Amino acid sequence: MIQQAAQAAAGAQQYPKGALYVVATPIGNLADMTLRAVQVLSLVDCVACEDTRHSGALLRHLGLHKPLLALHEHNELEAAARVCALLSAGQRVAYVSDAGTPAVSDPGAALVAAVRAAGHTLVPVPGASSALAALCVAGDTVGRGFRFVGFLPSKAAERRQALDQCFAAPETQVLFEAPHRIEALADELSQRQPAAPDQQPRLLTVCRELTKQFETTATMPAHEFAAWLAADPQRLRGEFVLVLHGAVAPTQAGLLSEAAMRTLRLLLEDLPLKQAVSLAAQISGAPRNAVYEAALALRDKSA
Repeated sequence: MIQQAAQAAAGAQQYPKGALYVVATPIGNLADMTLRAVQVLSLVDCVACEDTRHSGALLRHLGLHKPLLALHEHNELEAAARVCALLSAGQRVAYVSDAGTPAVSDPGAALVAAVRAAGHTLVPVPGASSALAALCVAGDTVGRGFRFVGFLPSKAAERRQALDQCFAAPETQVLFEAPHRIEALADELSQRQPAAPDQQPRLLTVCRELTKQFETTATMPAHEFAAWLAADPQRLRGEFVLVLHGAVAPTQAGLLSEAAMRTLRLLLEDLPLKQAVSLAAQISGAPRNAVYEAALALRDKSA
């Protein structure tokens, strides 16, 4: 049934021979498999994959049976040469990683580079991405663009240095972390209190087990992450994607942008002052003290 739907939706597109199809697969929920990805996997002559057991199970779920070629971080260059040979023979080859979009904190970049250097066609088949999934629920109104960091170093000193770079950069940062290292990362973040009482802390959106049954998302000041983890032992389980929100540009106390003032006025119409201030500061990224002063001034003016 799914193959029929894929054929109906994506069958009219051209699928050249001698091309590598870089195919995104679900990050946890099989329902996130795109119909175009199913159509491509049904057409290719071979599927190169990070783990043949994992990808074999996915193909069986889709009712497909294809030759599999292992291509992972330990054999990527050797396997890339085999893929290029298949492409030279006019075959269609797909590459999938264990989850999400290949070559994004996963093997695949060296394969793509080798295929391009050999003059073969590359076709992206987009789909699920944990980094983009986390960004779209972060609600980061401050960041202008983002930097994909991926997994931080496992050694404490190197991790601290990497975090220093993340906090020094004004743009949004997207990080991955495994459950056995998440507490160490949270402890590092807990030490990063705002330097001054009126300084806006960097916000952190925590996404755990994205698209899976026990998916959790929460946003908090970055230095409160360790306490959030400690509040429930279940929060230590699963894979993590962290979005460190963009840094708030320094502003003069009591002075807000026009957009921040407009947001504050709208919230004050329906909410108590403290709640309106809290939401306006989070939405606009302005310092809370400055928002509070502006709210008091608006209230006095109204009175």
